[in-house]
Amino acid sequence: MKKVETKILNPKLGTEIPLPAYATDGAAGMDIRACIDHEVTILPSETRIIPSGFAIHINDPSLVAMIVPRSGLGIKHGIVLGNLCAVIDSDYMGEISIGLWNRGAEPYTIQPGERVCQMLFVPVLQVSLELVNDFSSDSERGQGGLGSTGSH
Repeated sequence: MKKVETKILNPKLGTEIPLPAYATDGAAGMDIRACIDHEVTILPSETRIIPSGFAIHINDPSLVAMIVPRSGLGIKHGIVLGNLCAVIDSDYMGEISIGLWNRGAEPYTIQPGERVCQMLFVPVLQVSLELVNDFSSDSERGQGGLGSTGSH
């Protein structure tokens, strides 16, 4: 198992509020909790930044952390990430801040320690772009854009 350096920024994390962790052995993402002192209400169409209480330093350009919504919050309450999916680059060392957007019709209140999103670690392949006048081979799709492969 790969190790990623983690720094606790709020002393409640790891004591009153659990550290990020996988809920089950088969979980792809670590649950991240709201590291807040008091509940925070997010009104419909509003986005609020929620602190996580920790920072990471991946320090490996072949990895990226992806912050993704929790499906239960999104489906049941309309609470998703403001940017839908966040990228944490391998050289970032600041706090993981969570932009939560209420796309639902009702206010939603985040409780201290509530699981609000997940963090996945995904391999990355960095490439160099080679400028060409024409591509070296054709593809079945070609320049077909949005919807060009059909819907069924």
